[in-house]
Amino acid sequence: MVHQPSSPARLSRTGDTQDIVALLAPRLAHFAGVARTEHVTRAAQEMNVPQSTLSRALVRLEQDLGVDLFARHGRTLSLTPAGRTFLASVERALAEIERAADEVRADADRTTGKVAFGFLHTMGAETVPGLLHAFRADHPRVRFSLVQNYGEAMLERLRAGELDLCLTSPVPDAPDLVARRLDEQKLRLVVPADHRLAGRRRIRLAEAADENFVTLEPGYGLRRITDDLCKEAGFRPRVAFEGEEAETLRGLVAAGLGVALLPPPTVPRPGVVELTVTAPRAVREIGVAWLAGRTDTPPVAAFKRFLLSRRGNLLP
Repeated sequence: MVHQPSSPARLSRTGDTQDIVALLAPRLAHFAGVARTEHVTRAAQEMNVPQSTLSRALVRLEQDLGVDLFARHGRTLSLTPAGRTFLASVERALAEIERAADEVRADADRTTGKVAFGFLHTMGAETVPGLLHAFRADHPRVRFSLVQNYGEAMLERLRAGELDLCLTSPVPDAPDLVARRLDEQKLRLVVPADHRLAGRRRIRLAEAADENFVTLEPGYGLRRITDDLCKEAGFRPRVAFEGEEAETLRGLVAAGLGVALLPPPTVPRPGVVELTVTAPRAVREIGVAWLAGRTDTPPVAAFKRFLLSRRGNLLP
């Protein structure tokens, strides 16, 4: 059946889709309400809007679409074939909007809301589980969406609105972010168990200038710290292997493929020896970051306060 156009259409059929959506969206609920009752007066009463407002909205909607959605029969209306087609999609759209509204309200709920929290891979085995356990003692129903990644990737997701908070290192210094230092973690020079330095307990980093290093890939915070510490010690590390995860690097060290600057392991790993670095001071700062100017939901605000309260006592 051919749809009869009404005249004149306010927007071209080839007009920009975003313009069309912006113009039509406020009128969809009015259209759906009249379509359900097939009576403008009754729909206006049920929706608590003036009948004149509702009538004008329907006329403008038809003009915007360039199609008759209703056939008029005195005070009653009936949907045209175009109207029935449009109603099916409108009801799905309104239901999706309602579902989305329910979801964001649930995520912001003070007691059952959700926190999108990012953290470094090296903090996933022990530090973060301990933090979440302690926080949920007072907030047992708050939900978490957890993301493990390297620092720069987490900051990108923070800026994109995909994360509320993240634990990262180095502590970022950027005008669009707020960051607070929470703790610092000593780094050790990890060598194979049969290495010439394995009998030592302490070492100056300059003594490893001739070694092959296994490191994280460029872009990782720990890689930047490794490069900076080696530069401070007077050399540029000779990188033999690059990886994405600290425990993988320990495995490479155990296999005799190089040495590495790493934070302490969760559990001791056989095949390696971990030496205290006396010079330069080998530490990495751990901080929490969030997007400047963003309004926190109650669960995010509560978790942020909790993290800040752990300053100096973040790491196990």
